[in-house]
This record gives sequence, C-alpha cells and structure tokens, in this order.
Amino acid sequence: MLKRIANLLFWTARNLERAEWRARLIDVNYHLLVESPGGPNDGWLPMLAITGDRAGFFSRYPAPEERLVLAYYTIDKDDASSIKNCISFARENCRSLRNRISSELWVEINTLFLESQSWTAQTYLDRGVYGFFLELRDRFYRLSGVLENTMPRDESYYFLSLGRMLEAAENVTRLLDVKYHFLLPRFEDVGSALDLAQWAALLRSASALEAYTARYGSPINIERVADLLLFDPGFPRAARFSIERAVSALGAIAAGGNGGNEAREIPAAPALLKRLSDGSAAAVIEGGLHEFLLGVQEDCAKISDEVFARYLSTD
Repeated sequence: MLKRIANLLFWTARNLERAEWRARLIDVNYHLLVESPGGPNDGWLPMLAITGDRAGFFSRYPAPEERLVLAYYTIDKDDASSIKNCISFARENCRSLRNRISSELWVEINTLFLESQSWTAQTYLDRGVYGFFLELRDRFYRLSGVLENTMPRDESYYFLSLGRMLEAAENVTRLLDVKYHFLLPRFEDVGSALDLAQWAALLRSASALEAYTARYGSPINIERVADLLLFDPGFPRAARFSIERAVSALGAIAAGGNGGNEAREIPAAPALLKRLSDGSAAAVIEGGLHEFLLGVQEDCAKISDEVFARYLSTD
C-alpha cells in the first residue's frame, strides 16, 4: 500500500475517534457538573487542562464559561481538534479513499459532515446539551457499526483499526483523569454520595455502566472502575482492549507487507500492552493514577511516532 493512502486511512480513523471522544468528554464533564450542584464556576477548566487546550482556548476566549467551552470543542473553526473540524478532516481524507472504503461508510461520513456544517451554538442550545451529544454519540455508533460490518479485513481495514484503537486508548485515560485528578479536590469527598454519583456519570459517558454493574454489582468502587476502563481485556472501551487490537492490527500490517512482527516493527506497542496486561488498578492508584494515565498517553504518542516513521512518512 502507498504510504500516502495508509496515512489517510490512519488519520481518518483517528479524527473520527477523536471527535467521538471529544463528545464523550463534554458529556461526562457536563454530567459531573450537574451531579455537583453548587460546584465551582470554573468547572470546565479541568477538561481544558487535560486535553491540553487551555492556552488555545484562552488565546481566543475570555473565560471558561460553559457556552464558550462548548463552542470551542464543538464548532470552533480555528481549533484543529474541534468535533466539527475532525469530521471535516475525516471526510476530506475519504474523498481520496473512495476505492478503499465501502460505499456505506462513505455515505455515513459524508452525511455526518453535511449535517455538521450547519451546526451553530444555537443548535445544541435548542436541542439541549444532553440531547445533542446523545444524538451525536449514536451517530458515531452507526459509523463504527458500518465500518466493522462492511470493510474487508485487508490493509485498509487494519490501518483504520490501528488509528481508532490508538486514539481510543489515549482518550479513555483522559476521561478517567477528568474525574479522578481534577474534579475531586478534597480527600474527605472520596466515597461520598457525590463522589459515587460522579463515577456513575463517568461510566455512563463511557457506555460502561451496564458492563460494570453486570460484573461487579451496583455499589460503585473506584478501584473497580479503573480496572474496567484500563485493564479489562474484554470491555471494548478499555485501554488494554484497544491496545490489544492495535497490536493485532500492526501484526496484520507487518505480515501483509512481508515485514516481521509488531514487536520488531513498532516496539512501543507490545511494551505498552505488557504494562496494561500486568497492571492493576490497586497498584496504579497506590503509585499515582494521574501519573499512570499520563504515562499511557505518552506511550500512545510514542507508538504513533513509530507508526509514522515505519509506515506513513513519505520522506
């Protein structure tokens, strides 16, 4: 496969997954604030910090008011990672990939793109923040289903899968960090009714509440939440699940190109998978969950750099 095509496939998937996770981050932050009546007026600052957007936001907006942060993350034309721009980038890439993706996938992406062009701040105000992002999440479910059920398992699929899984693994750590590191400033709040309600809101935003209760029952335990979202090999939004899929995609890509295996081609990938396979929530919470989450994000960035150097760079 031409590196230019592989690059387009990889970044199409990353942009779509990034748009979905941005919507999820907004959703969880919104619910956490709703579950915390009388909370801080700067309740949107944590998300700006965790996504690395604080400087970019304050360069154009005066204060982290809800309406401004929502506009920044959703429709800001100057923010490359806004949901609207991510969808636009993915659709533009797909215009050059029509012979590499299914017609059904193209229709879904193009339809979502056309709808997003009419978004304004009034759009989600009219529908309500919850309703707008719930509907948007359903659109991404459709996209994922179409991709999985219409794409043959060839190099195109594996580059799409690789981009999706790396982005998903990185972003689930940000979802956890929003709650754990920034939104629970007082030690005495740990285990309180408010704390547990916030963890339930986070699980709902990750589409993980039913999976959690089916496995652990109704009492929400912070350690078990972290175990499910970070180390579970069977939950589709867990970091470990995503990295296992990424490693599998790398193996298929290497084999298809008559390469070696992913450990030789992209050594950072199996190294991260080993950390997640051997890790436990109890150990990382004791050692510092925030630091562990940052480490996973850094490892994902390293994998992306190695993938670019090995498969995507045209230099």
